[in-house]
Amino acid sequence: MRIAITREVSPSIGRCELTHLARQPIDVERARAQHRQYEGTLTVLGCEVYRLSATPDLPDSVFIEDVAVVFAELAILTHPGAPSRRSEVPAVAELLENYRKLVAITAPGILDGGDVLRIGKRVWVGLSGRSNRAAVEQMRAILAPFGYLVEGVPVTGCLHLKSAVTQVAEDAVLINPAWVDGALFAGMDVIAVDPAETYGANALLIGADVVYPTAYPRTRERLEQGGISVHAVDVSELAKAEGAVTCCSLIFEA
Repeated sequence: MRIAITREVSPSIGRCELTHLARQPIDVERARAQHRQYEGTLTVLGCEVYRLSATPDLPDSVFIEDVAVVFAELAILTHPGAPSRRSEVPAVAELLENYRKLVAITAPGILDGGDVLRIGKRVWVGLSGRSNRAAVEQMRAILAPFGYLVEGVPVTGCLHLKSAVTQVAEDAVLINPAWVDGALFAGMDVIAVDPAETYGANALLIGADVVYPTAYPRTRERLEQGGISVHAVDVSELAKAEGAVTCCSLIFEA
């Protein structure tokens, strides 16, 4: 059974952390409607969705991917780079412990799950403003017994590694080459975003299908021309909070 853990949009999402975007008003009810549509798409694609409730003191908590990274063997609880987000971890940990052994990243390590890209037994960790080399070393020690290779990679111009590159098929990635070096993914098919759609590299692969924002139609066309099945969702309000489709769920096999 494929599980998807989500978290309701907080009424205080307008006070979210921002790094690369100017603050804009966020319509909370519209954001919640978009989030429900997103959850519906996860259900259509075979996920059993478990939604955690929101609280007013956790404005970024809908972006649940940042607080845990789930592998087949265990789950790693992160130590988010933004101190305001560290209180998001306990509720997610309480649910995850029903499915996985839990191991935590600790200071001086900082890690956001949005900086972690796993493809098979390779794990890339973005060295961004939210994740550092100390966390990479901790992840390497945690995952080495299970045969994973963990590599820290520079990220520029965006919040997280998955803002710059995501997996879109078993052997393919979608990338903004201005933000991360495509040579890191040698041996895979590399699909570049349309130059006019800078933020279009974030896609969520579920089985053989991809959940993808409606905001980037030119890049979506590139995906479809590559034979990829795309399910488009409107996440425009969540994007104002530097959110994207991978951020809003933790997906794993039970």
